[in-house]
Amino acid sequence: MTFSESATPSRATVPTLPVFLWTLCLALLLAACSPVAAPAAPAAPATAPTESPAVTEPVDADGPLVIYSGRNENLVGPLIEQFKTDTGIQVEVRYGGTSEMAATILEEGNNSPADLFYGQDAGALGSLSQAGRLAPLPADVLELVDSRFRNTQGDWIGSSGRARVLVYNTDLVSEADLPADIWGLTEARWQGKIGWAPTNGSFQAFVTALRVLEGEEQAKAWLEAMIANGVQSFANNTSVVEAIGRGEIEVGLVNHYYLLQFLAEQGENFPARNYFFPTATAGAMINVAGAGVVNSAAHPEAAQTFLAYLLSSSAQQYFADQTNEYPLIPGISLNPVLPPLEELVTPALDLADLEDLQGTLELLQDVGALE
Repeated sequence: MTFSESATPSRATVPTLPVFLWTLCLALLLAACSPVAAPAAPAAPATAPTESPAVTEPVDADGPLVIYSGRNENLVGPLIEQFKTDTGIQVEVRYGGTSEMAATILEEGNNSPADLFYGQDAGALGSLSQAGRLAPLPADVLELVDSRFRNTQGDWIGSSGRARVLVYNTDLVSEADLPADIWGLTEARWQGKIGWAPTNGSFQAFVTALRVLEGEEQAKAWLEAMIANGVQSFANNTSVVEAIGRGEIEVGLVNHYYLLQFLAEQGENFPARNYFFPTATAGAMINVAGAGVVNSAAHPEAAQTFLAYLLSSSAQQYFADQTNEYPLIPGISLNPVLPPLEELVTPALDLADLEDLQGTLELLQDVGALE
């Protein structure tokens, strides 16, 4: 099973500190960083778009477009190769964990070779925006997606959607028995039967959303109640779903697409399904993978071309078919297992408010969710 964005395939020379240490570095660096006013940066896509709504001229500066990708090479590498074929723009991709790559951009400062940052969640994008390291995007690019899926500051944009869900073992649990929101998981009925992956960036973004929506004290109370209820920690979301399939735990908090990969590989008999919380709380949030142009980019036009490519119809269909994510533009065929995005009950959450990774890491350490 390789469908995980916690893996860090390497084709670059980036610092090799553990991802958790890098997330801490990112958080600490944010507090010290002040905005820098400079040009913008680029990135790289995968499946060929049928139209390219933004800049379409190949970069005329020397050197390739440099993308720092927090998205796994197995997921987006084919799309980036297709981008190179379709546009003639040469691309160099440096892969790593989302927080790790964002921290690298902050550490490198204006000397960073990165043109574009491509992250797996809005939290890391918001952190770079807050630090002043992303350049404003053209209005015609920003308007390609609903305002819910882009930064209100106009310097990053979502490329695909990822819903938080509760995966459950269908042999052990009936959907009718599942709670209406995440607070129901703190009840005695779920003692020792729940899994989560607290080092995962998407989980940390979810906790940040919980802090934003319900306040610090309530977020801390929920985390402490979950730990007191014997929640089991796993290295990543894939491991959570595997444990559910084996019946080691009954339910787990993950993103929606992990289960779909298991169903594709093992068939409909795999004993697990997604449960979308029916109440508009943090457990029902929609996060995004997305990208922004680094403000010291050497190839800002090529970076904007890549951003537009990510939101072309063919690239969006790639996300729907190959990564099982939600496309963010209309008219894209969706995996029939998934409910349409517009039918999901979601909280009123500005994804730009998820930038406080430092506060979330401190909270997770304080309650003992992170060692």
